[in-house]
Amino acid sequence: MPSKNLAIITGASRGLGRSLAHQLLQPGLRLLCISRQADSELEALASKAGTELTQWQQDLAEPVVAAQRLSDWLAGFEADEFEHALLINNAGTVGNPKPLSVARAGDLSVALRVGLEAPMLLSSAFLAATGSWSARRKVLNISSGLGRNAMASQAPYCAAKAGMDHFSRAVALEEARLSNGARIVSLAPGVIDTDMQVQLREADPAGFPDRGIFENLKAGGKLDSPDAAAAKVLAYLAREDYGSKPVADVRDA
Repeated sequence: MPSKNLAIITGASRGLGRSLAHQLLQPGLRLLCISRQADSELEALASKAGTELTQWQQDLAEPVVAAQRLSDWLAGFEADEFEHALLINNAGTVGNPKPLSVARAGDLSVALRVGLEAPMLLSSAFLAATGSWSARRKVLNISSGLGRNAMASQAPYCAAKAGMDHFSRAVALEEARLSNGARIVSLAPGVIDTDMQVQLREADPAGFPDRGIFENLKAGGKLDSPDAAAAKVLAYLAREDYGSKPVADVRDA
């Protein structure tokens, strides 16, 4: 069956991204997953589902390289090849939580490259390459409550997510002026039981005084599973009013 829909997901080998990739599988989908590691299980499931899968093992700490690769890949498709085209910028990193005054410059750089620079460059490449397409286009940026509420020892993650929110607002204004402009949303997906949560719960409390918040979320059963969170994200993505609020929360009515 020829592919009618295109979806691109970053950080698709673990956590929320992996669950999103698995739940998107369907006949007539061309799926590109960009992660540092490939998902062998996804290969088998995609074949069974009738999804045409491509996996790139790509380090998003080198966002210029990743964006150019995406641009070149998208240039290989015809303008009328797909009915829908979707980019999900999911990859991010909380790194090693600690005060900015004692953080390593290299760690800060990686956090901002993966969490902010890569989504912006990939979004730019996607929008430029698909601008003449007839497909309905969407960009979904996976944000966080920490982009809207500051937390000590989380400066790079907070900054990356706040930057993601605000560049989404700016791009939404740009795309609204176009006849077939893309809809873009920076979406907070709620609190999810992923490897990031484990990192936060295991961080040194001397450098991360709010560790107890994340321990209590786990102990209180207040974390969504990646599968449950992915289902909510995809339901939001399918809403008729998707894009009417460029910065949103999955729990919005």
